[in-house]
Amino acid sequence: MHSSDQSALQVERIQAIGFTVTNADRSVDFYTKALGFEIISDITEGQTDGLEKRSDAKIRSVTLKLGDEQIRLIQHLHAEGKPIPPDSQSNDLWFQHLAIVVSDMDCAYAHLQSFSIESISTSPQTIPPGNKDAAYIQAFKFKDPDRHPLELIWFPPGKGQEKWHKNSDRLFLGIDHTAIAIANTDQSLQFYRDLLGMQVDGGSFNWRETQARMDGLPNAMVKITALRPAQGGLGIELLDYIQPADGRPMPFDLKRDDIAYVQVELIVSDINQAVNQLQQSNLHVVSAGTVQLSDRPSTQGCLIKDPTGHALLLLAESTS
Repeated sequence: MHSSDQSALQVERIQAIGFTVTNADRSVDFYTKALGFEIISDITEGQTDGLEKRSDAKIRSVTLKLGDEQIRLIQHLHAEGKPIPPDSQSNDLWFQHLAIVVSDMDCAYAHLQSFSIESISTSPQTIPPGNKDAAYIQAFKFKDPDRHPLELIWFPPGKGQEKWHKNSDRLFLGIDHTAIAIANTDQSLQFYRDLLGMQVDGGSFNWRETQARMDGLPNAMVKITALRPAQGGLGIELLDYIQPADGRPMPFDLKRDDIAYVQVELIVSDINQAVNQLQQSNLHVVSAGTVQLSDRPSTQGCLIKDPTGHALLLLAESTS
């Protein structure tokens, strides 16, 4: 990619992570009580959000906030999509989790025990000092009521964004990143860094027993690349599993009402120019170019897929 291309498709920031849920009330209850999220809005749409042409599709979209970051819980009221496969693992290419930053891992882990969670990790894990890039970071992976994977993460001094080290009386501080399993690091960097203009913000190579206990995967070996948008904040982490190498591909028929469906909302500097450039690059543009979002008046969006098949919703930068 030429450097001149980057200005056309500059990702300014990540606005929210949206994912499909079976029952919005149940999910809201979990995220507010177990993880400290707060409700911002709760909208039921008579039609779709404008991204797909279905006259019978009602959706309920609940926006929640934790610290500076937002998620959207989306329930399709007239459709029940496929559940997340019961044998889903971190190296399957539909895998995507939210990394929720905590001020105290032991307290956060103890708090979670009063909720009926399904653990992925055997217990909170501390990255050993031999892994210089990630040394002493603590993490624990588990699943929400729909079996969406989540991670609690604690950053030691000198690691992570500055804001995670400010004094706070909160146990759950915000979302540092969403991590996605990918097929190929170079291919994904060409897309996220060279085409979308996101910046590499570190990375590490995690393996041995600590990673195996964290992921619930024997002999886990993963190359991690962290990316941030131009304005910083919520980022995307690329997970390239070297071992086990038998991760399954993204289902070609994954629909927006399937529970494994997740979309990252990216604010871009010039959406029309961005969409033209993506179409010229022969990338998978799902929606018919730029469309008005009916659940967000005056907002234009375009749904695309990254090289692995993860969904991204490009949004016009608000002028208000």
